[in-house]
Amino acid sequence: MSDTSIEPHSFTSMRALVLCDAGQMELRDVPRPQAGARDVLVRVAAVGLCGTDIHIFAGHANYHTDARGRPVPLNEHPQILGHEISGVVEDVGSEVRDLRAGDRVVIDQGLNCVSTRRTPVCEYCATGDSHQCEFYREHGITGLPGGLADYVAVPAVNAVRIESDIEHAEAALTEPLGCIVHASDAVAARSVSARYKINAEEKERRVRAVLICGAGPAGLLFTQYLRNVLKFDGRLLVSEPNERKRALAESFGAEVIDPRAIDLMEAVAERTNGRRVEYLIEASGSGNSFTQIPGLIRKQATVLLYGHGYAGTDLSVINNMNFLEPALVSPVGASGGFDADGRSSVCRCALSLISDGHIKVAPFITHRYTSFGEVPVALASGHRAPDYVKGVLTIKR
Repeated sequence: MSDTSIEPHSFTSMRALVLCDAGQMELRDVPRPQAGARDVLVRVAAVGLCGTDIHIFAGHANYHTDARGRPVPLNEHPQILGHEISGVVEDVGSEVRDLRAGDRVVIDQGLNCVSTRRTPVCEYCATGDSHQCEFYREHGITGLPGGLADYVAVPAVNAVRIESDIEHAEAALTEPLGCIVHASDAVAARSVSARYKINAEEKERRVRAVLICGAGPAGLLFTQYLRNVLKFDGRLLVSEPNERKRALAESFGAEVIDPRAIDLMEAVAERTNGRRVEYLIEASGSGNSFTQIPGLIRKQATVLLYGHGYAGTDLSVINNMNFLEPALVSPVGASGGFDADGRSSVCRCALSLISDGHIKVAPFITHRYTSFGEVPVALASGHRAPDYVKGVLTIKR
């Protein structure tokens, strides 16, 4: 697939990588979006390739549904994927006062009551749970056009200005870090009634050991967030079969375990003096990982179900876990409240953490693509390479 077969040649059209069916992408000339009065038109500079993109591409998931919740087939409504987006403001609507052409921005891809100025706002937006907005839609996921294109138009409040000089590829990872921030906030909110808490004042209630299952981008972000933001100084274990990912997790302050070389439950028991962990983050989406949870956690531990998938896992594995009465937390997306200007506080927080160097994302951007034509191969098979951790497309013009 050549990127030069279609040129971004006019004010009415643009290039876009369109998913026509499972595993089938085409580079097409499509209508260029226009900025409404309260919108901005953003020239896409970088797009992170996410596991969600991989699942949708492969046909394992379709989050574009009709009014009854039924998936809309791709051959009826092709999609433009890509929701981890950074870019440059190209044009602003007549009512936009706080952004201008040339501003570098990251995109909050979710549309909610606040960003669409719906009144009254739904109960979820009113309580800072905007990702559960009753009218929620997402660019690049639920059918709205995403970032695998030359341009994307979003409400101005969905564009957060980049105040630092970080490169666009790093800025694009604001969205996945936002998901980690939101997930951690959800755990903190629910820990009020939980037995164990990160950095609890009472020693007997303090989380002494954390286990992260999986050292993909999410696991690596959780590792840094625990160490650098939450200042967790207890035992931080990361289970990961891939050597490169283990090395990255170790460099970020974790003790790593190769589950292929040693029994994970035995390793965790040994390193915690038989207590097992008070906090487990499942970030792999592996069904096998899920089956081991009862043997990894302490009674009434907190289990964060962050990964998705678990294909082929028999639900009976929950039986033994239920006997331990864990607090199960299953957040999704980069939800949260809003700043005074209507922009996502979680998105802004995540961008700040990357810009300030508290969270480092460059070390695990292992694959950098510079053409649309490389993306289908990356989504189909490239992500399985032993040295692959995270891929980002930087759109060249």
